[in-house]
Amino acid sequence: MTQRRQFLKQTGALGVSIAAAAALPVRADDGAAGQAPKAVAPENSRSSAAHAGSLPSLTLLSMRHSGRGGESLGIKFDDGVFDVAQASALLGMPVPLTLGQVLREGGWPQVEALIAATRSANLSQTLVAENSITYGRLITDPGKIVCVGLNYRKHAIEVGMPIPKRPVLFNKFNNALTSHNSTIRLPPREVAYKFDYETELLVVMGRRARDVGESEALDYVAGYCTANDFSARDLQLETGGQWMIGKTLDAFAPIGPYFVSAAKVGDPNQLKIETHVNGEVRQSSNTSDFIFNVQQVISYVSRHFALEPGDIIYTGTPEGVIQGMPPDKRVWLKAGDRVTSTIEKLGTLSFTLA
Repeated sequence: MTQRRQFLKQTGALGVSIAAAAALPVRADDGAAGQAPKAVAPENSRSSAAHAGSLPSLTLLSMRHSGRGGESLGIKFDDGVFDVAQASALLGMPVPLTLGQVLREGGWPQVEALIAATRSANLSQTLVAENSITYGRLITDPGKIVCVGLNYRKHAIEVGMPIPKRPVLFNKFNNALTSHNSTIRLPPREVAYKFDYETELLVVMGRRARDVGESEALDYVAGYCTANDFSARDLQLETGGQWMIGKTLDAFAPIGPYFVSAAKVGDPNQLKIETHVNGEVRQSSNTSDFIFNVQQVISYVSRHFALEPGDIIYTGTPEGVIQGMPPDKRVWLKAGDRVTSTIEKLGTLSFTLA
């Protein structure tokens, strides 16, 4: 009960910071019955001061609800997780219930209003212990999953590839998206068996970015997550160079457990990044080894096509992958292995193979 009282006191300060950071205009014709009003989409220009993707310093997660079904947004506090869906239902206040909805609809002010109303109504039951929840998918329906290959100098060297002169891009599809603490069910051996880990910094876009310069690129970022570009190397490298087929089998894109806002992370190009397999360190590096930093990647991609709110970018993996080992030292991942991916400030993503 003491922790819940602390939450009810703390949310007031959070509400003020959110309101200041994310006040967006709302169309008068929006807000039909049963629907949350949508914010006016900002223009793709630096003069749009109230950026749709601008969020205060906060950490979000996704909660899977076995009873009422579905996945919905949670806000992480020091003493628990604020259940947005439960608060919305108790107060009858429709709000965006997923990260994608928040970013695409500019709906964070509605969530801020819900927090303030919860505090006023003293609804302490909306705060749940994090160890009691089942994590859902943080990202469920991005318009694009853009991936960058060979984007760490030492990784390019270990796999015997030249340093790219421009970002190497490929993609995953939404069927690959899965959550923290998920189980990845491997395909039959005749389909693939050379499974490998790739811990990566994930960029989540908050504003529409088209032809943006490097100096302004980070203004378009909503936040970051820990992710793993799980890969089948035989499909990727032994079927005529079809990277995509080795990257986007079902559940090959675990993300989580947290989305951390850009305001809280600061410089994305100075983050420690690690992978453990069954407790053994396999990758240990820093995003400072990027060949193309986050700004350069966003700028490059946006010159070719628009990045929309909710789109995500896998930014590449550091050295230490199984593919980079001498052939006689490669022991591919198998059912029963436990993989953990950790990025400084973003938390540890875990998944098990089956």
